[in-house]
Amino acid sequence: MSDLQHILDHQIVAILRGMPPKEIIPIAKALYNGGIRILEITLNSQDALPVIEQLSHAFKDRMLIGAGTVLNTTDANNAIDAGAKFLISPSLDVAVIKTAKDAGLVSIPGAFTPTEILSAHNNGADIVKIFPCLDAAYIKNILAPLNHIRVMPTGGIDASNIKTFAATGAVAFGIGSALVNSKVAINETYLAELSAKARRLIEALKE
Repeated sequence: MSDLQHILDHQIVAILRGMPPKEIIPIAKALYNGGIRILEITLNSQDALPVIEQLSHAFKDRMLIGAGTVLNTTDANNAIDAGAKFLISPSLDVAVIKTAKDAGLVSIPGAFTPTEILSAHNNGADIVKIFPCLDAAYIKNILAPLNHIRVMPTGGIDASNIKTFAATGAVAFGIGSALVNSKVAINETYLAELSAKARRLIEALKE
């Protein structure tokens, strides 16, 4: 299975931003136990590159590990060297798309307006991250004329509304603070709740 197909099959991209590096493996295990199969480590997190490398080895063939907040080609090349399998950006940089594609990685740049979204697609993006994501109605309106483009809304999506977003035709969903809360203590109770939260999210999507 290709990395792109892995994303299209599993759909939920769990975003880890600002988590303590020593807690990453327990968090990843809890998410895996809850059914999550795709992790995005944002590059503005502490020790992001070593964390990507560590996760790539620890969860090889079990979870797809990628980099988020990739802002330029330096970020892109560093993430590729660390073992990232996909690159996600909050914005559109054609050079970052090219760097990802040249390395055989899945490219998911961020865009907001129809012009940006179409430009991202035309420049080789595999999926376009819609960011910031206003609501499901916005995604539906975007896809009315642009339904040939794969999109991944990110922000504000949880178990209560993911099905509504899925109904728009979005192919994947970036889930950050609604899934992984970086503000609370990481303990066994938190990890068990995280697994349960992941299961609820997946169940809501499949309903």
